[in-house]
Amino acid sequence: MVDPDPAASATADDLGVRWFAALDALLASDPLPDGAIIATPNALHREHAERCIAAGVPILVEKPIATSVTDGLAIAEAAAGAGVPLLVGHHRRHSPIITAARDVIRSGALGEVVAASTTTLFAKPAEYFEAAAWRREPGGGPILINLIHDVDALRHLIGEIVDVQALASSHVRNRPVEETVAVNLRFASGALGSLLLSDAAASPLSWELTAGEDPAFPRYPDHDPTVIAGSQGTLGLPSLRLLRYPEQPSWRLPLEASVVSVQAADPLTRQLEHFLRVIERRDAPLVSGPDAVESLRVTLAVTAAIASGATVSCAPPGLDRVADRS
Repeated sequence: MVDPDPAASATADDLGVRWFAALDALLASDPLPDGAIIATPNALHREHAERCIAAGVPILVEKPIATSVTDGLAIAEAAAGAGVPLLVGHHRRHSPIITAARDVIRSGALGEVVAASTTTLFAKPAEYFEAAAWRREPGGGPILINLIHDVDALRHLIGEIVDVQALASSHVRNRPVEETVAVNLRFASGALGSLLLSDAAASPLSWELTAGEDPAFPRYPDHDPTVIAGSQGTLGLPSLRLLRYPEQPSWRLPLEASVVSVQAADPLTRQLEHFLRVIERRDAPLVSGPDAVESLRVTLAVTAAIASGATVSCAPPGLDRVADRS
């Protein structure tokens, strides 16, 4: 364990692990750790990741991989060049619900994906902001902290996002940081999407409050904050309720309803189990460095679109877009 707070030594003793006040001390120790989880402030991810990579220590970097695309690419390139395993902590990808949803989409059960909508509305209490002053300033709002989860999940399910439009508001708390965001998305496939996000809304419409994967939150299972609609059917998440036409679609005909079965599991536990296999080089990282950079690219494009009031392109370099050929 690396933590500059001397009180952390007692926690390390309770866990039966070594404690170091600084990362350099850990990397100078013998033996070196088999792997390291980098959960430091976002702005320090590149520095700490590159130190671990230079020492040959496999790393799990918490999302976002960095605070800029340049820094994210630098981490990914350093890991690849040194042959050091790198996993990025977009833990929702390890959810059995997301895995099942991806299988449904890839099976063709929805037909061609036409549109997707994700709503993330919840109320962060006053003590959340009192505990860390940086959360009241730009960069500490729900775009980089929460929206990136939804961006990464939609990319994983539907494909690359190439264009973004966005608006933001902070009229409830009247602070410099955003609290409500509305986003329009264009996917490379031609599908369109929308994201509605607020951390000042009294609502259960968010993944945390509906999926039941984190016991720290109450659960409202009757709501689906994410809907993925295709030419043949629609899938709601996290319930995995599937509505589809068995034959030719028509709004005058009834949709057949079913629920995709899934075995519940904790995504964070599954992520750690996967990281162990990545360290042992038995698994390729589910979320690689370059992959995580693309989720960061889209998330930063949201901020740029808010600032400019214009449509911002966030397509990965060299991507062929269906929308450009239409």
